[in-house]
Amino acid sequence: MPGSATEARTLVIACGALAREIVDLIRVNAWRDLSVTCLPAIWHNTPAKIPDGVRAKIQAARRDGFERVFVAYGDCGTGGLLDNVLAEEGVERIGGPHCYAFFSGVDSFIEHADDDPTCFYLTDYLARHFDRLIFEGLGIDQHPELLNDYFGNYTKVIYLAQTEDTELTERARAAAERIGLGFERRFTGYGELDDFLRQAN
Repeated sequence: MPGSATEARTLVIACGALAREIVDLIRVNAWRDLSVTCLPAIWHNTPAKIPDGVRAKIQAARRDGFERVFVAYGDCGTGGLLDNVLAEEGVERIGGPHCYAFFSGVDSFIEHADDDPTCFYLTDYLARHFDRLIFEGLGIDQHPELLNDYFGNYTKVIYLAQTEDTELTERARAAAERIGLGFERRFTGYGELDDFLRQAN
């Protein structure tokens, strides 16, 4: 993790699926007053863990002397419970329901969501860890019959790419083929995550 409580005044509490992107942005921009700590990305499969996990991180950050705390999570399936915790703790999070929205631009994503109701989204992180998070995390590796239950109503994968990486694009394409869906790649870069971190810094 870049920085420490003695070096950085601001802490970003993030989903582990955003760790690489946040660390890259901190490094490229030399944000010395900004540090990051992450919760497990696999918690997206059990989102009820996220609100209490974030609260514990906020309280630990304050004990460690951080002057400001921000949260890089969408609602991420918590049904508003994460926002309730943040309101109680007086902490701001990045806007949007999930990372697909803030990578794409929240307004743009919401505007076009109705055009893509049968699409399954991947980010760089999900393309990189598709087997572990999707096939193993959802139990499809042990129960192949679940594949249709999870993906039977989808028509294509949309890969929202944060970086220009040929290998990741091929991984995303292979993931789409593995679950029997079409494939589309859209380059988003870091989207509103970059703007949010600049505000935090």
